[in-house]
Amino acid sequence: MRAAVMYGAGDVRVVERPDPKIVNPSDAVVRVVASCVCGSDLWPYRSMPATDTGRPMGHEFLGVVEETGADVTGLTAGDLVVAPFTYSDDTCDYCVKGLQISCRNGGRYGFDGVDGGQGEAVRVPYADGTLVKLPVGADSALLPSLLALSDVMTTGHHGAVTAGVARGDTVLVVGDGAVGLCTVIAAERLGAERIVLAGRHEVRTGLGREFGATDVVAERGEEGVARIRELTGGGVEKVIEAVGTRQALDTALGTVLDGGTVSRLGVPQYEQGPIGPAEFMRNITLTGGASPARAYIPELLADVLDGTITPGRVFDETFALDRTPDAYRAMADRQVLKALIRP
Repeated sequence: MRAAVMYGAGDVRVVERPDPKIVNPSDAVVRVVASCVCGSDLWPYRSMPATDTGRPMGHEFLGVVEETGADVTGLTAGDLVVAPFTYSDDTCDYCVKGLQISCRNGGRYGFDGVDGGQGEAVRVPYADGTLVKLPVGADSALLPSLLALSDVMTTGHHGAVTAGVARGDTVLVVGDGAVGLCTVIAAERLGAERIVLAGRHEVRTGLGREFGATDVVAERGEEGVARIRELTGGGVEKVIEAVGTRQALDTALGTVLDGGTVSRLGVPQYEQGPIGPAEFMRNITLTGGASPARAYIPELLADVLDGTITPGRVFDETFALDRTPDAYRAMADRQVLKALIRP
């Protein structure tokens, strides 16, 4: 099969790889219908050391089940399914309490002999615990929004939930990437009355306004912090940081009110941050982290199916699988917000 493999910074190739096969009785083989490039894929794209073996890429996909192992009971060949961005058994103690991201038997696509999602097919471990069957066909117009449940929409929802967003709240979302925009959707869905979006790309922030953002702040750094404080009368109780840079964290901490909450969604590209006496005295709650996407998909699926939310709008260009390297370049150059890939 054809699949995207990263061999180093800026070096993504579509190569021939072995077709996936059932290895364990809990596996399923899924023929990919749609996948995408994630903003987190761009971090290794900018910095990964060169390697001869390469790393299969992609952790967001949906497709049709082709084959199941002997222990799989909830899925059959022909089912259309969406895959959360990590696989999990859904039976361990972490999974039972809704923290599938920490599954004791789970893992990540593209590692430990498991295929990446940016290819023609994937062997999915723990298929019953991981995959969610979709009640539509593979030609449904809803596929982009259903694909968004694999990661960006469930991640945005995780940020809103961990920040404690509730009806009538004022919320700050730092970052106008796909996760940030889906966070706007999530905050609006949970009833936030005012949503300030910190971002400077007009096309993206325009989409953010359509999703529910009431204010946009384009300034960055200290100027951005001052502008947000001015807009909100001193700061915000609930901040969701959806970038992962130190500057974004500083913006979040600089705008959150004492006693408020900062939820981090962006994968941190820094090792140290401000957690000393000044932050201690402010009684700030720091929360968030990697989303347990599998826990959120059933709840959000209903709203996608009835059109209440349309996160698939973050996909602004579609690439054939053979053009996956172009998709990476386009996203890295900010020519594309989020690239959808069709095998």
